[in-house]
Amino acid sequence: MALLLLIRHAVTDSTGKQLSGSLPGIHLSQKGQDQARLLAERLSPVRIAGIYASPLERCVETAEAIAQGRELEVRSVRALEEVGYGRWTGRPLAQLARTKLWKRLHQAPSTITFPEGESIAEVQRRSVAALEEIVASHPRATVAVVTHADVIRLVIAQLAGVHLDLYQRLTVSPASVSAVFVGDHGPRVLLVNDTGTLADLAPKPRRRGS
Repeated sequence: MALLLLIRHAVTDSTGKQLSGSLPGIHLSQKGQDQARLLAERLSPVRIAGIYASPLERCVETAEAIAQGRELEVRSVRALEEVGYGRWTGRPLAQLARTKLWKRLHQAPSTITFPEGESIAEVQRRSVAALEEIVASHPRATVAVVTHADVIRLVIAQLAGVHLDLYQRLTVSPASVSAVFVGDHGPRVLLVNDTGTLADLAPKPRRRGS
């Protein structure tokens, strides 16, 4: 039985502001670099046999922080790349949130294909298939997979038997770890969105005038 550690990359200057998608050249911010170092410390007791990552810089940089001191090479896997958002790529999230497609994305994502991009179902199929190949290479070991929030949510939904239309109910924060056992008797979800802190649950400070 393999243990999959599904890890979202740490933050960039664009996180939460724009739909970066597959845009190249987006690196971890200083905060993201700090998150990646803390993530590596949290994972230090875990014996990891392989480290895989989406080829986008923010994932590779997060994976490289985990690999330091482990004598492991980060292996890039194209099928773990971010959702192909097509014409939505690079647009501000606040702008996209006003579109009809955005509303449908949160109501019935199984029906969505992004303009000149991928469908949600296609992303789920290719990411799950990539992880099946990784598990086959490490059938009795722990592997770390650094990828993107939607990819992780779609994978967990598939492994947990959650309908595709409900995958948006899962939260996957930057630098979080989700853990799934995968074996002959079916997957078992152990952790979802573990960040090692409860700070995300604290109320956000109110803005003046709100």
